[in-house]
Amino acid sequence: MLRTSRFHTGTVGPFAGNHDVHESREDHESTRGFVTFVIVVSFVVGFVGALPAAQIFRARVDTVQVTVTVIDAGGRLITGLSRDDFELFEDGAPQPITQFTDERVPVSLGVLLDASDSMRGQPIVDARAAVDRFLAVLLEGGDEAFVAAFNHVPRIVAPWTRPPASLRGRLEPFRPSGGTAIYDALVASAPLFDRRLHTRAALLVISDGADTASDRRLQQARDVLRRTDPFVYAIAIDSAGATASTRVNADALRDITGPSGGYTEVVQGTADLGPATERIARELNSQYMLGYVPSRAPDGGWREIRVRMKDRSYFTRARRGYYAN
Repeated sequence: MLRTSRFHTGTVGPFAGNHDVHESREDHESTRGFVTFVIVVSFVVGFVGALPAAQIFRARVDTVQVTVTVIDAGGRLITGLSRDDFELFEDGAPQPITQFTDERVPVSLGVLLDASDSMRGQPIVDARAAVDRFLAVLLEGGDEAFVAAFNHVPRIVAPWTRPPASLRGRLEPFRPSGGTAIYDALVASAPLFDRRLHTRAALLVISDGADTASDRRLQQARDVLRRTDPFVYAIAIDSAGATASTRVNADALRDITGPSGGYTEVVQGTADLGPATERIARELNSQYMLGYVPSRAPDGGWREIRVRMKDRSYFTRARRGYYAN
């Protein structure tokens, strides 16, 4: 999906712009031609003025906006950089960065919480507490959020809501049961990002088990998410008591989070969810927003995006491309 900023540059026509008048000997010798020219200009201007509004041609500029996280070799977040520190490429071709900010801008964030049978007892208590703190304390009032839960069926608990703190406690009624359908939940939540308020977006998935109940496959979920642009983060709870068949598949989650610019963190228990969500919030507070105008017109095809630092000791995470619709 191409999420863009559009700027209308005004009416475009054969007489747009400023025209200087230069007198010469030929001007005096061709008075009749000059009069004819004035008549033609008057006719054309009058004709354009009479066109319906739908027939006025307007130029449109599409700006592709890219959220970027910068880290060093130790995984530490790097802040305080400028536009000149970045290099941006589309399909291998360098692109001038026309928009840039290192300030925190509001984010639209969705939460998908596993409410399958394996989350019974203390795990669901810890998970609900971590989500409530994330929404009420770690996000800001100008952000927006939605909350969803899933077992073998995904459920949107609350659509986009501001401020996020007002969603505290919305997961309380859910009691864990059934299987785990992570891929179906991802596919069901993707359309919500087309209706979000803010340009910057993120999705947090919390789960303790492998997908055992989805109708969709991993590749289908990946393809759907490629048409949206949120950073996808996953917290995989790798409980010691999990069996081989139900143990969380961190590699599958990495296949989903990596191309989006996000990451998957594996924790050993639900007590670790609080610190894990704090690390995600800290990253959201430290991201950069870049914008560029593609050198090619939209054609519906996939465009690869690569963001690179001029200082090669720093590394970036960003979405790897978009569909130029």
